[in-house]
Amino acid sequence: MPSRRTFIKNISIAATSGSLIATSAKAFTVPADKPNVTTGNIVLSTWSHGIPANEKAMELLNAKARAIDAAQQGVMVVEADPKNTSVGLSGYPDRDGIVTLDACLMDELGNAGSVCFLEGIDHPISVARLVMDKTPHVMLSGSGALQFAIQNGFKQKKGLSPDAKRAYTEWLKTSAYKPVINIENHDTIGLILRDERGNFSGACTTSGLAFKMHGRVGDSPIIGAGLFVDPEVGAATATGLGEAVIKICGSHLIVELMRMGQSPQRACEEAVKRISVKQKNFKDMQVGFLAINKAGEIGAFAIQPGFQYALAMNGKNELKDAASLLKAERK
Repeated sequence: MPSRRTFIKNISIAATSGSLIATSAKAFTVPADKPNVTTGNIVLSTWSHGIPANEKAMELLNAKARAIDAAQQGVMVVEADPKNTSVGLSGYPDRDGIVTLDACLMDELGNAGSVCFLEGIDHPISVARLVMDKTPHVMLSGSGALQFAIQNGFKQKKGLSPDAKRAYTEWLKTSAYKPVINIENHDTIGLILRDERGNFSGACTTSGLAFKMHGRVGDSPIIGAGLFVDPEVGAATATGLGEAVIKICGSHLIVELMRMGQSPQRACEEAVKRISVKQKNFKDMQVGFLAINKAGEIGAFAIQPGFQYALAMNGKNELKDAASLLKAERK
């Protein structure tokens, strides 16, 4: 039997733990008089193709649409772009010559939907939305995701776009696989936003790495890796080498760091630092993160120079260069 002193000590620890649990469960709120709070709609997305995505999302937000509708329709612009070689059906194929698509989204209530290894569907993000709205599941994959899409009125398309077919024919000459993510091989459109009411949502969609192994899935459709939204805290998204992001649950890590009081910028920097410490070959890869919090503060940081992001707020929609770890190291 434990002594009276030990019993009292255990009760004290339990009470303290309960207090911590209760505290962490409280909603994150920004004081109304905080001087650096930014009001209004804010949309943040990856790479230069984020500019048209932001434009569409902001149009919907200004029309008082739901945050999730704005996020979904924003990335759909990029999915439909026939010139985009890393998102949607015009993306480059895997090493078997097949384009496979991954996408996910999260709404202002923390609901989520995802599809991965989906073939021949124009808008995988819309299938992910139906997974969220119509099923008890979060993710559908492969033939099951395709079956679900067709049952809900989508039409499957086969074949490669002319640009993708030319690139694949050229690649077959050497069949060299280099998972390089840079300004020429964007890989992902990740879009996160906060509306004027303080609601968050996000969407992420990609055709993945060009000439990947058939069946490979990156971070983009994985909740907590390529995208994470917490209604009480904020949102984060990722782009780059998905394997590196998955290994640290990158977007979830950033949101949790913001929950503990770090700014979006510091949280993105910490996530990149985590990769640099945990993954020995980090200098050979690119990963970039974006984040936004309740106060409307944003963060953007990458391993390598060259990561650009689009920011729409206060009537502007601008392409910006993110700071990077390796550039900072060289100074």
